[in-house]
Amino acid sequence: MTRPPVPQGNYVAAKRHGDLIYTSGMTPRDNGVLMFKGAVNPTAPVETYQAAVELATKNALTSARLLAAPHERVAGVLSLTVYIAAEPEFTAHARLADFASTYLQREIGDEGIGCRAAIGVSTLPGNAPVEIKLIAIIANQA
Repeated sequence: MTRPPVPQGNYVAAKRHGDLIYTSGMTPRDNGVLMFKGAVNPTAPVETYQAAVELATKNALTSARLLAAPHERVAGVLSLTVYIAAEPEFTAHARLADFASTYLQREIGDEGIGCRAAIGVSTLPGNAPVEIKLIAIIANQA
């Protein structure tokens, strides 16, 4: 069984409303331990941060999947928000967010691509480089 992400405060990892699951912001943690730290450096290749983005995205998707009933599945992504703690000169936000979109498309299929925002911020919890939040669509198993 997939381990659920461990909340780092007084909140739940995800909440369901009807056929939608809203996740909390997920950083690249494994069993509660932050695996990547520091602001995104504008001189580093964007691929340097791919594993961090994918781990945070995996945590968000896992949180959504764990709220689906046994006869249901995450059938798509309605909305994806990618927060990037970046140094001021960094401008490739969309390229980093593409790692999250590609991960979701690989896991869910074309319906894994939804609306998206890539937002640069000065800091994130625990000094994480990225935080992922999504709204997932639930459907019965095909």
